[in-house]
Amino acid sequence: MTKVIITGSKGRMGKALLACAPQHQEIEVVGQVDQGDDLAGIVGRCDMVIDFSSHSATAGIAELCAQHGKAIVIGTTGHDDTAQSRITNYALRIPIVLASNFSTGVNTLFWLTRKAAEILGPGYDLEVVEMHHRLKKDAPSGTAKSLAEILADVRKQQLKNVARHGREGLVGERTPEEIGIHAVRGGDVVGDHTVIFAAPGERVELAHKASSRETFANGAFRAALWVVRQRPGLYDMQDVLGLR
Repeated sequence: MTKVIITGSKGRMGKALLACAPQHQEIEVVGQVDQGDDLAGIVGRCDMVIDFSSHSATAGIAELCAQHGKAIVIGTTGHDDTAQSRITNYALRIPIVLASNFSTGVNTLFWLTRKAAEILGPGYDLEVVEMHHRLKKDAPSGTAKSLAEILADVRKQQLKNVARHGREGLVGERTPEEIGIHAVRGGDVVGDHTVIFAAPGERVELAHKASSRETFANGAFRAALWVVRQRPGLYDMQDVLGLR
């Protein structure tokens, strides 16, 4: 039995995790932590932590896990370079799964996106479009960033140098190098992501649409059961699913 503490337990993903937990006989939720609660007082009870709190809290939670030798699965997005660096350093001491999306389907999309970019080559214009519910605070989504990073990596580019976040006004012709990233917000959309490869005469589109957070929760529990058996290091869902 893997004993788990969920941080961000009152958020949308935290509630989804708690709802799905009874389906996983190898998981026991031994703590629920949200803003104002004391994780330090109960972290000793668990084998690992699943963090869906907020990007501003994650590095501190990871530090506490490192101090106590507890594995952690991180599902928050929007980390700045400083927080990312801290998390990477803690991975020298504990196993960490850091993923922008825990859906098996989305991680298949990551794999397909890389393969398509490799097969189609440089002659295609690349665009990523994502849509989420009106309450999402960060844009673009972590998943959209991951997709764009995959595209940039295949082309041996730095995403920060080629990303084009939306277009407005007289922006001129599209350059072959740029990767368009577009965020749409509205309603209660759980998460839609589309990768577009466009060339003269044809267009290839890869898409994933999520209708329930249950798929993310089940993926996070799958990652939790996997990470507690690993050596210290920084992993993602591609590692969990054996897609490397």
